Amino acid sequence: MSKFLDKQSSDALYRAIISIQSEEECRSFLEDLCTVSELKAMAQRMDVAMLLDEGLIYSEILEKTGASSATISRVNRCLHYGAGGYRSVIPRLREEKK
Repeated sequence: MSKFLDKQSSDALYRAIISIQSEEECRSFLEDLCTVSELKAMAQRMDVAMLLDEGLIYSEILEKTGASSATISRVNRCLHYGAGGYRSVIPRLREEKK
């Protein structure tokens, strides 16, 4: 669990997320929950994670996404040393594309 969220405040959020039953429901929930800027930032980080996982280098990722080198570096750190969230979802997303 993140050191930034205590268990009580985060449990309801996590339960809400896992209760989502469709992509449309997820979109609606996140649009209510987050600002447009927050959604754009999260989408950009997911794009960066996917591209890093494909083996692209920072300059290629910057060109494709417009992400700052700080964002790319942060996502890269999370991919290699984070809680494993990206590593659990990226293979699922790749499988869906097939």
